[in-house]
Amino acid sequence: LNKVGFEWGRCNQPWDKSYEDLVSFVKEFGHARIPLKFPLNPSLGEWVNTQRHTYKNYLKGDTS
Repeated sequence: LNKVGFEWGRCNQPWDKSYEDLVSFVKEFGHARIPLKFPLNPSLGEWVNTQRHTYKNYLKGDTS
């Protein structure tokens, strides 16, 4: 992979950015109950919703 120019560690950048946005939200508002349609960052509410859904499925044994 190194020979073909594979960039290591870049696959999680969008996730990491959303996580940083979540941390900033919690610091500012004191909670992580982001509205699904949060006007200041619309994609953050959707991302948190997806993370919660994925985690609930994980707890049920769905690892996909």
